Amino acid sequence: MVWNEDSAAEWAAQLRRGVLELCVLGAIAEEPRYGYELVTALAATAPLAAVEGTVYPLLRRLKQAGLVETTWRESTSGPPRQYYRLTPIGRRALRSMRTSWRDLVQGVDTFAGEMVG
Repeated sequence: MVWNEDSAAEWAAQLRRGVLELCVLGAIAEEPRYGYELVTALAATAPLAAVEGTVYPLLRRLKQAGLVETTWRESTSGPPRQYYRLTPIGRRALRSMRTSWRDLVQGVDTFAGEMVG
């Protein structure tokens, strides 16, 4: 395989998919959010931008795993919305993921953080 722009884009996409679960859990840690609100919040940070077809299946998996729960709320601008919030298990998982993320970043920075050349 030859490294090229397509290779770089695929590598970045895989990296983004790998941290998306952490980002979604972090985004709903402070307050419940509905799916499209999460899509919009992720889009505000370009490297994390994810389409609905990525976020909604992720939310379903998180719900099946018991990390999030849902409630329906009426909306003043359309149909009712399904809001996601962390469960106690989800909060513990988020704490663990945050610790793992910090450890990983420190380890990666050892090799890639301040490389010159």
